[in-house]
Amino acid sequence: MRWSVDALVGVLVVLTALGLIATGMFREGWSVRPFAASRARGFAQREYSRNLQRAADHVIASARRAAGEGEPAIVTVAAVVRTAEERYGYDTVERRHAAAALRRRYEHGRCAADCVTDAYG
Repeated sequence: MRWSVDALVGVLVVLTALGLIATGMFREGWSVRPFAASRARGFAQREYSRNLQRAADHVIASARRAAGEGEPAIVTVAAVVRTAEERYGYDTVERRHAAAALRRRYEHGRCAADCVTDAYG
């Protein structure tokens, strides 16, 4: 019995698929686990810092929109904490971390001209 090229290719594809399925079942999700706990902690810390800065940006923008003509925008650390907890799902956000993020974004966004904050106190 002679095998055609199409039949051989089909058998190879099926065997490859079965091999991948067996490998996936054997590994049991190893590919989604971090290789090193320190790398996972580093990623979580960078993400936390980035999300706090995004929350600070959001609070600054909201305060600027809410401020009247000629009035300074009032930006508080408590608003940054609340926004970070609500938008990014953190259980607790330390006030000193939120204050540091707000200070960075306050200075970066040139907020001293039209904003008032309690992040320095």
